[in-house]
Amino acid sequence: MKTAFGALLLACLTTTAFANENPVGFQSSTLPDPHNGRALEMVVWYPSAATENPQLIADNAVFVGAAAVRNAPPTAGEHPMVVLSHGYRGNWSNQIWLASALAQKGYIVAAINHPGSTTHDRSPQAAAQLWKRPVDLRRAIDAVTTQPEKFGRVANGRIAAVGHSLGGWTALEIAGARFDPERFAQDCKAHSQLGSCTVYQQMNPASTSEAKDELSADWRDKRVTAVVTLDLGLSRGLTDESLAALPVPALVIAAGVPSRELPAELESSNLAKRLPQATSRYVEISDASHFSFMSMCKPDAQKILEEHVPGDGIICLDGDGGRARGVIQQQVASLIAEFLAQSVGH
Repeated sequence: MKTAFGALLLACLTTTAFANENPVGFQSSTLPDPHNGRALEMVVWYPSAATENPQLIADNAVFVGAAAVRNAPPTAGEHPMVVLSHGYRGNWSNQIWLASALAQKGYIVAAINHPGSTTHDRSPQAAAQLWKRPVDLRRAIDAVTTQPEKFGRVANGRIAAVGHSLGGWTALEIAGARFDPERFAQDCKAHSQLGSCTVYQQMNPASTSEAKDELSADWRDKRVTAVVTLDLGLSRGLTDESLAALPVPALVIAAGVPSRELPAELESSNLAKRLPQATSRYVEISDASHFSFMSMCKPDAQKILEEHVPGDGIICLDGDGGRARGVIQQQVASLIAEFLAQSVGH
């Protein structure tokens, strides 16, 4: 039986549906990297004036999809942008529920698969290059902002980074936080039960002095003007100095269901206490689990997941006796939309 965090690492495609209040376009593409061979799979959700009937994107036997019109023309005018980062061994569809909800509210939302740490790409060498995750987000921003004819025009100074689990760490890195490999290694000696320590040891991103330098470097992209984390991991390796001076507003959302691998008090709550109080907000959702930020499961999903990989059925579990995942996600989407409206404008 895998642990809760371990089950996330082997998560399948995940999606969820929100009612289509406004037309949403959807496009998928591959961003080539001629220099380093790190091609990125990217998808973009965006406001559209399309009149065609939408179709379900990434809908399957386990997870619910979200409706959009493929390759639809974008609406005119400027739009705020959100770039999404998935967790370790997750994928771009993990937060499809959020991408769809934000696109319906007028945001251009780009999500990518981080090479080496996705559901279907588990290259140890690529995964170990942890510092390339914020660079992946930068490349997605470049791709969207330079193609307004495809996705719509991105407004200057209105770009936010949102990430779940390891994606939350990634979002903080591109927003200006700095990671200290030595600090994290020492902290894991005292908190070896944390899932973030287990994953970090599996990746071994600080195996050489060059890798340590890359991991501790400044990966900020000044175009990012707000950041949101969803039950993040690896936060204890971020330096006090960089968090105290984080130059953008931050919303930290934590899962409140007790967890040995990712307890809120040692991860999200600890992070929030080290951020500037004037520009950050912390919300702990008592009936949300780490997996509540992933897509909504279909009725037989837990059984299917257990048959495929014993232990993975936990992906479909939220807090005992709590609200349905869809209701939790509506709350989270509303929190994020309100925060972004205040932080990056709309």
